[in-house]
Amino acid sequence: MRTKSSNFRFYTLVWLIFLLTFGVGLAMGYLIRDRQIVPITTNAFPLFQQAYDLLVEHGSYPLPEQKNIEYGMIRGLLQAYDDPYTIFVEPPQHELQSQQLRGKFGGIGARIERDSQNQYRLFPFEDSPAKRSGIQDGDILLSIDEVEIRADMPQDDVLALLRGDKGTSVRLVIFREHDQREYRFQITREEIALPSVTWNLLPEDKLVGHIQVNLMSSTTPDEIKKAIEDLTLHGAVSFILDLRNNGGGLVDTGIKIAELFLPAGSPVLTQTYRDKQPQTIQAEKDGPFTQIPLVVLINNSTASAAEITAGALKAQQRATLIGTPTFGKYTIQLVFDLPDGSSLHITAAEWEIPGLIPPIRDHGVLPDIWVENETTENLNGRYIQAALQALRSKNSP
Repeated sequence: MRTKSSNFRFYTLVWLIFLLTFGVGLAMGYLIRDRQIVPITTNAFPLFQQAYDLLVEHGSYPLPEQKNIEYGMIRGLLQAYDDPYTIFVEPPQHELQSQQLRGKFGGIGARIERDSQNQYRLFPFEDSPAKRSGIQDGDILLSIDEVEIRADMPQDDVLALLRGDKGTSVRLVIFREHDQREYRFQITREEIALPSVTWNLLPEDKLVGHIQVNLMSSTTPDEIKKAIEDLTLHGAVSFILDLRNNGGGLVDTGIKIAELFLPAGSPVLTQTYRDKQPQTIQAEKDGPFTQIPLVVLINNSTASAAEITAGALKAQQRATLIGTPTFGKYTIQLVFDLPDGSSLHITAAEWEIPGLIPPIRDHGVLPDIWVENETTENLNGRYIQAALQALRSKNSP
């Protein structure tokens, strides 16, 4: 147990580490902001070097691991850079994000959930490697590849351990409550799909297909094509593209989805990188669904690549937008993988939708038909009713 004096020294050390990492980040941030690139050497940051030496010489406790110091320096740099979309992502989160955007991953095919004691439990999918190996619903994870699964372990870290390249194996130790025994499994990972699109015929009108797009991943355009083809086979003649609560993803995916519904030559996006002329991207050929009646649902959580799709369809008067203004994120981030599996996401460009009035940077993408949402009571029902009314007006002679 720490005394008050040792607690004081401990928290003083913590604050000193924070200040020195933030300080070097601040210095680096201002140097880069002014385009004055300075080699990272001890001579470039004498104040940091002095603070580090003092900490080594006088600190009562061991220094953090080098990785944690480096991570703190990067975060200090980005805080000084002062762009909310230029971010640092640690390895487990970066790997999970990459898998989401790819739309697939190598894994065992099981959902994990915490129970009331914060134990991680497995629930295998049907016809999955986990199911075929004998994992049962509710099995408690004790270890993955000899790494103990603790109650305080973040879920992203557990998922990162379970996932890996297709064809590789993973060793699990689980505890099964009904017979109070531990079991060991070695399971070969297979490719597991991460669908970004779900669809159904509307219960209110079986001639209308509802397509919910949750994420803009590399597989999303093909998933939307499959959804429209399947819904058409089941009788749908009009469609709702639901982009509510879609936080975006890949810029190219937002463009490709818009191109599914636009004729050749339609402008979709103009992007501007630093020190380069603006570049306008147009649909190269007629999309396969240029004639179907279409409405798009949006809200304040429709962002980034999802706004590209919604804005382009509105600007070309191809679809009626229903809902509330979108989030208003009009920047493009480049993702750079770092050697330890972490990544740096850097804002490198801005985009706008040709012909969109008002521009997205003013208020987000505005709907054509507003759905007031002061109350959440029957909010989804009001969206659907507004969509049905708009589609019926499109289909009426």
